[in-house]
Amino acid sequence: MDESLKQKNARLVQILVLVVIGMFGFGFALVPLYDVLCDLTGLNGKAETVAAEETPYKVDMVREINIELLTSLNEATPLIFRTETKQLKIHPGEYHTVNFYAENKTDKVVVAQAIPSFSPGVVAKYFNKVECFCFKQQTFKPGESKVMPMRFVVKPDLPKDFKTITLSYTFFDNTKASVQN
Repeated sequence: MDESLKQKNARLVQILVLVVIGMFGFGFALVPLYDVLCDLTGLNGKAETVAAEETPYKVDMVREINIELLTSLNEATPLIFRTETKQLKIHPGEYHTVNFYAENKTDKVVVAQAIPSFSPGVVAKYFNKVECFCFKQQTFKPGESKVMPMRFVVKPDLPKDFKTITLSYTFFDNTKASVQN
């Protein structure tokens, strides 16, 4: 019976080693699987971080798209941050400029970066920003406020089933990271 128990234990060890290898492989594959899932479902829409060239488009006067603009701060960011326009209706192919306001509430220099995201995520490729404060870090002197423009166009080839686009910006405090560089 000892031989049978040794065989069972050896078999159990083999199974457990295969489970560990399988778990490691699954963990390694999660990032590409997550990217595919986001592409398929439109989750986690990320925007380009470079300016698009202002290209003339044929304006689609028949369609109207509702643009919702949201702002938020990372919990540790000592700024006031808001959009001057919370919502606007546009025609695909028209260029628009909206302003955002930010103010440093401290007596220290603050370096912050705005990170955009879209909902639904798949619309990000149809939303071109020609000018945006989000392309680079913003430095705020103590008590300084800024009006920061964002100029954009929604491309006319946006699929017709998209009637509302939500663009959200979150400001993150990068002061410590910029001091270290």
